[in-house]
Amino acid sequence: MTRIDGYGRIDRTRTLTFVFDGTTYTGHPGDTLASALLAHGVTVLGGSVKLGRPRGIGGAWTEDPVGLVQIEEPFPEPMLQAATVELYDGLVARGLNGQGRLATVPDTARYDRRHAHCDTLVVGAGPAGLLAARTAARRGDRVVLVDDRPEAGGSLVPTDRIDGRAAHRWVADVVAELAENPEVRHLQRTTAFGHYDDGFVLALERRTSIGTDHLGTDHLGVAPAHRSRQRVHRIRAGKVVVAAGAIERPVVFADNDRPGVMLASAAREYLHRYGVLAGREVVVFTTDDAAYLAAADLAGAGARVTLVDARSELPAERARECTEAGVTLRAGATVVGSDGDDAGRVSAAHVATGDGTEVLPCDLLLVSGGWTPTAHLFSHVRGQLVYDAGLGAFRPGAAVAGTEVIGAANGTLDLAGCLYDGAGGDAPSSAPEPARTPGLVLWRTAGDSTRQFVDIARDATVADIERAVGAGLRSVEHVKRYTTIGTAHDQGKTSGTIASGITAELLGRPAGDLGTTTFRPPYTPVSFAALAGRERGDLFDPVRTTAVHPWHVAHGAVFEDVGQWKRPRHYPLAGEDMDAAVLRECAAARRDVAIMDGSTLGKIDVQGPDAGQFLDLVYTNLMSSLKVGRVRYGVMCGNDGMVTDDGTVLRIAEDRFLLTTTTGGAASVLDHLEDWRQTEVPHLKVNLTSVTEHWAVFPVVGPRSRDVISAVFPGVDASAAAFEFMTWRDTELDGVGVRLARISFSGELAFEVNVDARYGLAVWERLIAAGEPYGITPYGTETMHVLRAEKGYPIIGQDTDGTVSPHDLGMSWAVSKKKVDFVGKRSFARASNTDPMRKHLVGLLPTDRGTRLPEGAQIVEFSPDGTLPPPPVPMLGHVTSSYLSAELERPFALALLTGGRDRIGDVVHVPHQGALVPVEITGPVLVDPEGARRDG
Repeated sequence: MTRIDGYGRIDRTRTLTFVFDGTTYTGHPGDTLASALLAHGVTVLGGSVKLGRPRGIGGAWTEDPVGLVQIEEPFPEPMLQAATVELYDGLVARGLNGQGRLATVPDTARYDRRHAHCDTLVVGAGPAGLLAARTAARRGDRVVLVDDRPEAGGSLVPTDRIDGRAAHRWVADVVAELAENPEVRHLQRTTAFGHYDDGFVLALERRTSIGTDHLGTDHLGVAPAHRSRQRVHRIRAGKVVVAAGAIERPVVFADNDRPGVMLASAAREYLHRYGVLAGREVVVFTTDDAAYLAAADLAGAGARVTLVDARSELPAERARECTEAGVTLRAGATVVGSDGDDAGRVSAAHVATGDGTEVLPCDLLLVSGGWTPTAHLFSHVRGQLVYDAGLGAFRPGAAVAGTEVIGAANGTLDLAGCLYDGAGGDAPSSAPEPARTPGLVLWRTAGDSTRQFVDIARDATVADIERAVGAGLRSVEHVKRYTTIGTAHDQGKTSGTIASGITAELLGRPAGDLGTTTFRPPYTPVSFAALAGRERGDLFDPVRTTAVHPWHVAHGAVFEDVGQWKRPRHYPLAGEDMDAAVLRECAAARRDVAIMDGSTLGKIDVQGPDAGQFLDLVYTNLMSSLKVGRVRYGVMCGNDGMVTDDGTVLRIAEDRFLLTTTTGGAASVLDHLEDWRQTEVPHLKVNLTSVTEHWAVFPVVGPRSRDVISAVFPGVDASAAAFEFMTWRDTELDGVGVRLARISFSGELAFEVNVDARYGLAVWERLIAAGEPYGITPYGTETMHVLRAEKGYPIIGQDTDGTVSPHDLGMSWAVSKKKVDFVGKRSFARASNTDPMRKHLVGLLPTDRGTRLPEGAQIVEFSPDGTLPPPPVPMLGHVTSSYLSAELERPFALALLTGGRDRIGDVVHVPHQGALVPVEITGPVLVDPEGARRDG
């Protein structure tokens, strides 16, 4: 064990047990998995993603690019940073060799979200952030303070002092004051991961660990079992104050990826926060003053420490402190490589001096190349970063309205400066710190570039950057994509600035001219479960059911999701698969009588004195001439003249129409109509109302459908002469209003029964009972598709793909030549829309009468010599719909085929199961082309 007495803020009175790579270990509340493993001397966690090189722990928080683990128990979680996994009893984890694995069972934990509004949002609860939150709270602001650590205080350690006392005492007092203010919401374990326009910030709160609750019962006494594991806070702030601190960056040298190579600040944090001494024989390589603090602290805890500073001039006060602590100092020297033991752990550092290279044995090699302000949230709102030569890093530049960056995040790296930066007038008086010696900007040392790792998470080296530059890439954004640097879980926190610096160095340009890559949300990885919240499983998407849904369930319907609706796909009898059930249902519809629940069709009520004029504008055909009591099929197009939806239009009164749309297109059609009504023709007096849920609709289909309708509605003359095709009639059933319409999407004699959805189930059951003498059969969407395809009726979105016009579908008759204008009219005159070689809707019949073609299959043609043309083989079109037909007693298909209408009777081929299936091109209408059945 490497726990050091007198150090750390963990609870050593309690012991937690966990398993890593099959071995049982112990830790304490307050530990992370990384600190607990280091306490047991475990430094190798797994292997790297590309090269399989050993990987260990490189940081103490989200900046760590290497320490990835897989949680196995109690629930699998892949690719987590060991440094951020809070230890709990029963944790089971393993190291990763490249990638993790997803769970095979659903996560039973709860995830949710909350919305918050505030005057001031402060991100970061270090000294600068705490002071900013206190200042805002004292002036009366509503304040939200978020910080990603388990406790406030940032990187403060017990030796830091504020107002003449231990810094953590000062932190506790500020936190207590904030807690007493009802206008302050203070959230620890909460990472602000995305910053967007108008002060909108997304933050993820880790409310419990994977297996147990961090926090016990909350202030309301709510037990852990009733609380969520993670919560996304959607915060809208008048002002966002970013006090996210800075991230120490390494210096690149050969074999700098070995386990045991760590940021100097991380080793200091493991000592002071967790009481863990990460190594006994320590080499510290630095170009910056901050590493001296780590060297002195580790030496004071019992380690033998050698500090190697690339600068020839050492910071006098810091050097004195280190010397007094027993640290050996080497000035003007650099680490150029490392050795490793049999397990791959660092065992020595190669130090270059003016006299040559010296090998220093070590079990911990710490690196500090300066600090990079954590400016991600500033960049998210298009804040521009500028290069600061003193920092050797990029910092926030010109201010962004509504956003202020303070403290180390703005490049102020000393404690006193952080306390005064942006603090207003109530900052504490802090003793001045020793003056900082200017840091040396050093991106890498001499050595083999193929072993100098820039992004350890991606196994990306200096050699990769050299290849990118050699390939002609000059933008750091392009280099990022060529090398993948900065694209892993840490999003370039330690590698981004270094990659820019090395690229600039190779190009012979100033680093400031090259700039940085673009920081994008999320700042740290966020699980999909957290983003989904409670919208998963049955709550993933709204589930809509019709009034007859219980009947469908009771009668064994197999459902499919269509535009959020649960629609019966087919009703299998015992021993039937879908094909058998659909063939039976199709035969009933063609030969006897069948019934379908069509209630999901979109329905829009259009009213107003200008309703007819408005519909003339949005449909390709004329609707204002439609007489009351009649129905007309209509087609809608976009501005490009391509079909977007279709359906029927019933004229209810002189100033009222009822439109039907496809099930999936109902919302988009209403949105389209409202867009035109409100923005293009606001002068027209017309109102639109969705009534999809209001009406239950039941098509009764087949030669015996008239018998069923007459039995249920004896007051209606359902004869062909009295009730013509494409007309409607209102009637009653036991005092309930019912609308009957002679509309057919099957091509058979059919009546659509419309009734208030509240009475839908009762009317459905009456229709079923009346149809029993005639063998009435319920049918689902799959049968509906077969019936309509046999008649050549297209499904918009299946037989069309956004490039299909009414003319391509053979519906020139539905495009009015009388109207002055309508949506899409001008596009029909374009040369490309009148090209005879456009793709047309046609039918296909496999010549072997036994092959069902796969939907989406391409259509090809042999050369005159009977062979396929050389690759790439020209594609003539594709299969859009393909079914087995009970009526035709064979498979058939619909397709979009180049110049198809002029090729009826030709034979083309469709690749299927390694062979080319010959198919005959036919017209799209394969059953009752004269319409005699439909007209009844």
